[in-house]
Amino acid sequence: MTGHDVVVIGAGPSGSACAYWLAEAGWDVLLLEKKRFPREKTCGDGLTPRSVRQLTDMGLGTTLEGHHRFDGLRSLAFGRTLELAWPEHPGFPRHGYVVTRHDLDRLVSERAEKAGALLWQEAEATAPLLEGGRVVGATVKRKDPGGGPPATVEVRARAVVVSDGSNSRIGRALGAGRDRQLPQGMAIRAYYNSPRHDEPWIESHLDVRDREGNVLPGYGWIFPVGDGRVNVGVGLLSTFRHWKDVNTSQLMDAFVEWAPESWGISPGSACGPATGGRLPMSLSVGPRHGPGWLLTGDAAGAINPFNGEGIAYAYETGRMAALTLSEALSEGSGPVPTSALARYEDRLQASYGLYYKVAAAFVAIIGRPRLMRLLVGTGMHSRSLMEWVLRIMSNTLRPDELGPAEAAYRAVAAIAALTP
Repeated sequence: MTGHDVVVIGAGPSGSACAYWLAEAGWDVLLLEKKRFPREKTCGDGLTPRSVRQLTDMGLGTTLEGHHRFDGLRSLAFGRTLELAWPEHPGFPRHGYVVTRHDLDRLVSERAEKAGALLWQEAEATAPLLEGGRVVGATVKRKDPGGGPPATVEVRARAVVVSDGSNSRIGRALGAGRDRQLPQGMAIRAYYNSPRHDEPWIESHLDVRDREGNVLPGYGWIFPVGDGRVNVGVGLLSTFRHWKDVNTSQLMDAFVEWAPESWGISPGSACGPATGGRLPMSLSVGPRHGPGWLLTGDAAGAINPFNGEGIAYAYETGRMAALTLSEALSEGSGPVPTSALARYEDRLQASYGLYYKVAAAFVAIIGRPRLMRLLVGTGMHSRSLMEWVLRIMSNTLRPDELGPAEAAYRAVAAIAALTP
């Protein structure tokens, strides 16, 4: 049995970020990863300016420069195309990168190690360790480096961070569940060889269609990776009444068939099979803290409903968890008080509360195909409107824009409430 200040379960974006910031602050951190890096992970791979900011703050800015950079979003819908540069913002850069999760998660976990965190790979947390209703660690099934059978060990900590993804096994064991009134996404993606692999724009199709040509409330994307490949995928929102009836593999096939020929994507240029998963959004999973534990990233349902972005919010929630725990750990030598962990929820609500409420209202509107076609079709005729929409959907509004934005948010919520 080993003891630490914090055990972090899951070395994806939120877990590795949390471990980095805790280790940087001088705490004894054990980071658990059930697989071995590098490993594949289903994702769109696009790093927006919010993600770039977090990675730069962790000292990975120079490393990112070796990957494919993009300067904005190309939106296509109903025969129109708009190229929208990232907006100016005092806290974020005006560019993003495309980095596969195969590479990215390894880079950030290694950064956490360099800061002082202890990383156990091929170590799966199978259950929380409880004493008197409080989480005091985890039971871990760890692969024997010498090739012997896996060993089950108990690791103890003053606090545990649960960052094990959207299907969070440990979160469910602690009673966390998804609020089904809040949106969820389904997404599927694959890599294709493409002659346009190094374009300076990521591409979003806002009128994704099924094989019959029906426009569905979702989106398709083509993200240049810069290494000969593009990341291609489709996403669908649970606010669409018939979303469970949609076969995402067939929707993906239809998108590939319908996408502009110049990309050169086809079954023959596929690099492998498509993979997919569900995306819990709008902080839809809770509770997000309890005696001795916190939830972060996808395990907390932190994905942005406006655009399906999860990586930036994983890094940010991991950092908020680390700040909360660092404060709590400094207050004494024993287990962290539950009241101190409640500050994490305060930080989440201050950062995302209003934004995610309005995002949920917005996706409720576009879940109605007729309204979605009307709103997108209207927006695509106005560059200034779509630039404003990009700032809202990417959560890159400047501080001086927050007043007008709140008015816009209230208007969206009112439309959602009044529309039958």
